[in-house]
Amino acid sequence: MDNDKRLPLDGVTVIDLGQVYQGPYCGFLMAQAGATVIKVEPPNGEPVRHRARISKGNAVPFAMLNANKRNISLNLKSPDGVKVLKDLAAKADVLIENYAPGVLDRLGVGYAALSAVNPRLIYGSATGYGLSGPDRDNLAMDLTVQAVSGIMSVTGFADGPPVKAGPAITDFISGVHLYAGILTALYDREKSGRGRLVEIAMVETVYPAMASNLADVFNRKAAAPRTGNRHGGLAEAPYNVYPASDGYVAIISVNESHWTGLTRAMGRPELADDVRFKTVLDRLKHIDLTDLVVSEWSSRLTRDEIVELCRVNRVPCAAVRDLREVTEDKHLHARGMLREIAHPEYGDILVHRSPLVLHDTATPEYVPSARLGQHNGEVLSEYLGLSSGEIDTLRRSGAIAQA
Repeated sequence: MDNDKRLPLDGVTVIDLGQVYQGPYCGFLMAQAGATVIKVEPPNGEPVRHRARISKGNAVPFAMLNANKRNISLNLKSPDGVKVLKDLAAKADVLIENYAPGVLDRLGVGYAALSAVNPRLIYGSATGYGLSGPDRDNLAMDLTVQAVSGIMSVTGFADGPPVKAGPAITDFISGVHLYAGILTALYDREKSGRGRLVEIAMVETVYPAMASNLADVFNRKAAAPRTGNRHGGLAEAPYNVYPASDGYVAIISVNESHWTGLTRAMGRPELADDVRFKTVLDRLKHIDLTDLVVSEWSSRLTRDEIVELCRVNRVPCAAVRDLREVTEDKHLHARGMLREIAHPEYGDILVHRSPLVLHDTATPEYVPSARLGQHNGEVLSEYLGLSSGEIDTLRRSGAIAQA
């Protein structure tokens, strides 16, 4: 770490009760920004940790999202475990959790209980539907939120069924919103001196992402159609995925200079003045023909050839890459977003840094994800002043699991 620089969240202590993707990603962003993040797992570990039993590859998501965190294993169904968490929360700045509404309240470690012992605590809660409202207690996972939020209804092709987005987008979008909410509350605490409850609902965080798709709802009071790879509001053309001789490319035109550049790239500059394609309204009126013209050209060239012609002519274009190609991307490696590490449990794996690049700060050291309960002793000793005998008593009572 640079001696004359610090990370912006240096000195902030976070209790991370997150599980699966959403909460842990928020905690990862905070850890990468310099916070001391103490991940608290149940005695048998959280669900994603268990995937390591399947294969090394299935273990990588846990390693990706839990780097730079200390780890303790705590039984919150034990009175002693509850006391330990309360004692830690009394000294913390932030607590992150993405349990179903009411679960932690019933265990005695919800917002009301923890804010009573630490009024400065920022308590970040992420749920599927929020902490209030008629749907509050509905079970929520990424797939079900994609369904109920409308994402699946606008994903896929018009003549096919609804399709989920490939990545777990609602988990990660909501994780980023939780991070933003917590930092907003931390900023406010500098002025007010007070902590607060910060909540995000997954179904609410993804609604704004469907801005384009909502056009038909607003224009015709009709359900938005599935448009495949075309623009969600059918407001741009060309806007699609087109065949290449060795795969596919994505090409988009959002202003007339893009279309003019594409006609040059295709070697057909006369199309810029063709009445069927002259404006975006003309191209939308003849959208099938527009896509056919582009497809006939693109299908004769390789992805690289198409991308280069579009680059020279200032047309937004990219090859459709598979994830193997992405993991080998020289640009992402050059920027340090992706890197190989030797993980103490999982061997050589590919991991990522935070996408948030904060200039003129220290560069965070990358610390691999910890073993379950790896830091039980040192965290309880350092933060709570417990002796080795007291820690052994907690182990025997089942409040903490064996490290």
